[in-house]
Amino acid sequence: MKLNKYVQSLLYNWPAKVLSLVFALLVYAFIQYSTVGARLVTIPLTVKLPQTMDAKSLVPNSVQVSIKGNEDIIYLVDPNAIEASIDFSTVTEEGIATRVVVLKYDQQMFDNAGIALLADPTQYRILFGQRSAP
Repeated sequence: MKLNKYVQSLLYNWPAKVLSLVFALLVYAFIQYSTVGARLVTIPLTVKLPQTMDAKSLVPNSVQVSIKGNEDIIYLVDPNAIEASIDFSTVTEEGIATRVVVLKYDQQMFDNAGIALLADPTQYRILFGQRSAP
């Protein structure tokens, strides 16, 4: 049975064609990965403390945020458009409490541009004790 001339031309020298496609995909992936950069910015941190407890350790007032994405775009991001907060207001017992840093930003805008944000550290620990009498 004879194959169609288009199928024959497609199958002719197929190993070279497959290797060329794989090589092209590797070059594309390398270029995409090499243009990914990271930028570190310091963001003010809003900390909500409990009413009935005192913080016995240092309370952070800022957090480092890593902005990852295309190098041409990440430097256009305004750090003032990012808010960071931690909520310790639910702590009711003495001891060390751990809470995650919450980043607030226009997620749709960042997702469309392919930008990712990550707080460093991602969580904080604070030692709490009973409130001393005034």
